[in-house]
Amino acid sequence: MRVAGTSALDPGRIALAFERAPALVDGLRAAGRHETVDDVMDEAARLIGGMSEDQRIALLGAHPRIGADPSGLSDASAREQGGEAGAATMGDLASLNAEYERRFGFRFVVFVAGRPKSAMVPILRERLAHDRETEMAIAISELLAIARDRLADAGGGPGRDPLR
Repeated sequence: MRVAGTSALDPGRIALAFERAPALVDGLRAAGRHETVDDVMDEAARLIGGMSEDQRIALLGAHPRIGADPSGLSDASAREQGGEAGAATMGDLASLNAEYERRFGFRFVVFVAGRPKSAMVPILRERLAHDRETEMAIAISELLAIARDRLADAGGGPGRDPLR
């Protein structure tokens, strides 16, 4: 679907959707004009599919940790990560993030979509049970879901690409 009121997606919107991932954004820019959110997402998936494991790990590492200090988050990430959480939840997130990174060697990425931080604790625990290959695929899929939501939301209104 075409985003309402535009013939191509603004490269600035694309950069914001994939914040902290300049190599991916550069690849998307080099690929040319993108008419729809689906165009961007298809090209992003193709580019990520061609990345080495080290490049994928760097891409995931560019994403902020769940429960990170809000002062270091972009406006979009701060909104997406939800509001305040109690000390117990923040402690759980810190220890589970550390365990996840030790186990898999890359950062935990999840499409929070405004859910409370406390809802991320059981998700993190569940995902720690996966093997590394499965978890890498899930983390990349979650990263793409975040970007899709950012792009679709920025388009707003009628003609907006559906998230799923």
